[in-house]
Amino acid sequence: MAEHRYRVDVVWTGATTDYRSYSRNHEVLAEGRPPLQGSADPVVGRGDATRWNPEQLLVASLSECHMLWYLHLCVEAGIVVIDYLDEAEGVMNDQRFEHVTLRPRVTITDAALAEQARALHAEAHKRCFIANSVNFPVDHEPDIRVE
Repeated sequence: MAEHRYRVDVVWTGATTDYRSYSRNHEVLAEGRPPLQGSADPVVGRGDATRWNPEQLLVASLSECHMLWYLHLCVEAGIVVIDYLDEAEGVMNDQRFEHVTLRPRVTITDAALAEQARALHAEAHKRCFIANSVNFPVDHEPDIRVE
């Protein structure tokens, strides 16, 4: 099995003189990509609500991985997808994520393939590297539409 590496830099500057006053703002950098403005979740970590937090990015990673596998499987199956929106949500307690629910709303062009399109979500879940790496459930509530 091939090994793949993913390199990012997380950059923070400031001074940790006391817990309440230091900035949680930082940048996530990767070669050839625009900087991602990050912070802590304001509710649990005194961060900036206008920036991405790690919890949101984890949910986004699960959603993106699922979508990319799903679209790949649809192409292989001859299912034409013309729209995809996932209203993903993660639930965590004070210590860890309890679960993430993906709610992909997928629009396809052929009503005869709707059930197959729905079933491919299970296969996409099996193939998603990110979902296979977390220790909490990732549920799916797909909504297949035809246009």
